[in-house]
Amino acid sequence: MTKETRFNLGYALVAVFAVLVIQHLITSVSQIAVIPYSEYQQLLRQGKVESVGISDRTLQGTLKEALPGGQKQFLTTRVDQETAQELEKHNVRFTGQIESTFLRDLLSWVMPVLLFFGLWWYIGRRMAEGGGLGGGLMAIGKSKAKIYVEADTGVTFADVAGVDEAKDELQEVVDFLKNPTDYGRLGGRMPKGVLLVGPPGTGKTLLAKAVAGEAKVPFFSISGSEFVEMFVGVGAARVRDLFQQAHEKAPAIIFIDELDALGRARGIGPFAGGHDEKEQTLNQLLVELDGFDSRSGLVILAATNRPEILDPALLRAGRFDRQVLVDRPDKKGRVEILKVHMKKVRLASDIEPDAVAALTPGFTGADLANLVNEAALLATRRGADAVGMGDFNNAIERMVAGLEKRNRLLNLKEREIVAYHEMGHALVALSLPGVDPVHKVSIIPRGVGALGYTIQRPIEDRFLMTKEELENKMAVLLGGRAAELIVFGHLSTGAADDLRRVTDIARSMVTRYGMSDKLGSVAYERDAGNFLAGAERPYPVRERDYAEETAASVDREVRDIVDRVFQRTQGILNTRRSILDSAAKKLLEKETLEQADINMLIAEMPKEGLRAI
Repeated sequence: MTKETRFNLGYALVAVFAVLVIQHLITSVSQIAVIPYSEYQQLLRQGKVESVGISDRTLQGTLKEALPGGQKQFLTTRVDQETAQELEKHNVRFTGQIESTFLRDLLSWVMPVLLFFGLWWYIGRRMAEGGGLGGGLMAIGKSKAKIYVEADTGVTFADVAGVDEAKDELQEVVDFLKNPTDYGRLGGRMPKGVLLVGPPGTGKTLLAKAVAGEAKVPFFSISGSEFVEMFVGVGAARVRDLFQQAHEKAPAIIFIDELDALGRARGIGPFAGGHDEKEQTLNQLLVELDGFDSRSGLVILAATNRPEILDPALLRAGRFDRQVLVDRPDKKGRVEILKVHMKKVRLASDIEPDAVAALTPGFTGADLANLVNEAALLATRRGADAVGMGDFNNAIERMVAGLEKRNRLLNLKEREIVAYHEMGHALVALSLPGVDPVHKVSIIPRGVGALGYTIQRPIEDRFLMTKEELENKMAVLLGGRAAELIVFGHLSTGAADDLRRVTDIARSMVTRYGMSDKLGSVAYERDAGNFLAGAERPYPVRERDYAEETAASVDREVRDIVDRVFQRTQGILNTRRSILDSAAKKLLEKETLEQADINMLIAEMPKEGLRAI
């Protein structure tokens, strides 16, 4: 007997059984007569009832004689005795009515179940959307990559300025994506992966979008942190799904932003292990990078500002073959970036991008975009028709020093101390060669804790500093503390940040730059921080691999350098005490001295060795 025959025979048996059951029920019902309760009472008085079965609502029994319909069994609905007697007095034919509770009983069972499953589905859906499960529990391993085609990115190389070297490197990727078959005619192959390295805000993501816009190919964009979830294995599944989607739409670009969130070196940290979710995700990414052929038209771009913590397996040849540095722009680059952003605002006729670029050394592309926007907002606030140079100056001060706090009231003594402190900085800067010119001095509080500020503007971009220039920089930082000690004979807490920066410079001179005669040309410390960080940013972690005796020598040498520079600073201010007093008095009157005021003050009291701006 075949499977199909057994299947049909089973259905036939079930059908026959169902028919017999239905027939039995119909026969049973047809043999029972449903009579009114008043008729039952009449039959009872006539002695025709043989037996009765009593329930809460009904009476079912057997008659001694059959009814006209031939039934000897009957069923009636009970009525309470008082109502029955009342109705019987008036010869009313009556019967009981049973209220149907079937729907209510059904809802009492079904509604809690439906409510439970509805609540479970809603919570699961919200967790999926908020927790990144791909929009549903069944889509837990789906990639969350956002697909941008050329029309959606809307970015080309014309929108990217100030990083010409990086654009030249990526132009090769664009040419390959446009003609993947012709590109390898000489036997060369396109790098599988290109890693964009640079400080935050330099335009790494913008460059990746520009590559997709130039090549007119699908652009898969995802952040490294979106791969990692609380469920082990989800990240690896998303990596597989992302590469599968990209293969289907090749030629295409996969862009992984913040790669350090995904590609941190394995085995680092107290909880690192082979079953760690991040490590499994990284392993899957390494497999996918090995598993595709660059000739298929698929290019991997990634961006990070912490390349020193990436796993070495990611950076080897055959995975991320090429690293492109997207650094802070120089003056020429800043001019090009400002031209791009200045097109979007209404400028005064005297605004020159060169002049603004000269005031913004060290600014990234994002900083310059924010600068133009802040200047436009300041001009709008004062009701101007166009953005002027003064708006740019105020915007730079706002970004560098913070927001003005004119409601932070200082007493007369504090104002005098702050005035001498700031003029101490300015006067030392004006007296030493190779120091950035003083642009502005103010005793108006700014930011979180600055009670005054002295702004210096570099004339040119600098990449190297000599020992003498570092010591001059320390002298400028110590100028405020020295002025307080000379004028008031005591010190205040206002120089706390200056001392921290001076100590960092002196320690770096001894331990990193080998500028100590006593300790020699030896580097005693290795930087554990981000090598893309600014030169003045303190490194929170230092790895020390030298003896305690050497450490004590380092501390003594750092203190000796700071003390020597401080004494030199005091000598500069003592010889120019009259200028210090006059300038501090002028600053107390005007609260802010601009560049023209400082030059005028110096011109009125010429001193030998005093450097004008």
